[in-house]
Amino acid sequence: MAWYKRRGYHHGNLREALVKAALDLIGKHGIGGVTFAEAARAAGVSPAAPYRHFRDRDALLAEAALQGYARFAAMLSAGWNQGRPDAITAFENVGRAYLAFARTEPAYYAVMFESGVPPDATPELQEAADGAFAILRGATEEVCARLPKDQRPPALMMSLHIWALSHGIAALFGRGDSGRRKLPMPPEQLLEAGVLVYLRGLGLGAEGKEKGKG
Repeated sequence: MAWYKRRGYHHGNLREALVKAALDLIGKHGIGGVTFAEAARAAGVSPAAPYRHFRDRDALLAEAALQGYARFAAMLSAGWNQGRPDAITAFENVGRAYLAFARTEPAYYAVMFESGVPPDATPELQEAADGAFAILRGATEEVCARLPKDQRPPALMMSLHIWALSHGIAALFGRGDSGRRKLPMPPEQLLEAGVLVYLRGLGLGAEGKEKGKG
């Protein structure tokens, strides 16, 4: 027991140390490389120590995903910037923020979307995941508001379309790990083109920035 106390709490926060260890393992070996035993080893504690904070590996991954969604939401919110300088430009910046997150936070991206841990694993995780999506949903509603009322698509449907487009490009071409596919252009340009085609199909786009609300 003395050994456990001496090695288990020298860093002062075992819970955070285990989450960091899990993220480091994901970065080195992928989601499959995360086990309780390896996380404990990396954190410098006994194999039993993680059970003081997490019931199992999925609970540890859920905590890492929770932190990831908080970072994700912050980046999306910064990209949206309250709709400045205009709704269309800010909407495009949300997409760029999505790609930036996949590129700069590959371990968080993997644990959020590739670990198999469902967003409703805990109420806190569900709230964080919903909060991140709400930023995209709110941005979509602002863009839709630039169309006449009888021409506006359902904001939820449009949000899901843009989410799928952004996520697909991020997963295939924009990620910051070895899973990234080659692309003859920056992924940001591919996403911008896809969003432009989508918006022009609705009667928006660069010229739509001047359209008033109807």
